[in-house]
Amino acid sequence: MQTYVVLGNWTDQGIRDVKDTLKREDAIRLLCERLGGRVKEVYRTMGRHDWVFVVEAPDDATMSAFMLTLGSGGNSRSETLRAFTRQEVEQIVSRVP
Repeated sequence: MQTYVVLGNWTDQGIRDVKDTLKREDAIRLLCERLGGRVKEVYRTMGRHDWVFVVEAPDDATMSAFMLTLGSGGNSRSETLRAFTRQEVEQIVSRVP
């Protein structure tokens, strides 16, 4: 499984319905599982971003499908970052000439 960090902000629609944030989180977790991934962590944050997810997915296509579906709800805008484990970095660095 690959790891992704998702940084997000609520849209006007999303903040209007902020009281539903925990229900939306439950639905997001189920969606991710149906697609073959797993939402490991969800944090609501202060500062530049309203929330941060840590997600595991088998590949970029799965993660893209997840994020497109999430975005189509209209409650948030996000940026997805591929995160590399120490073992992955060891493999990457071993290929550097």
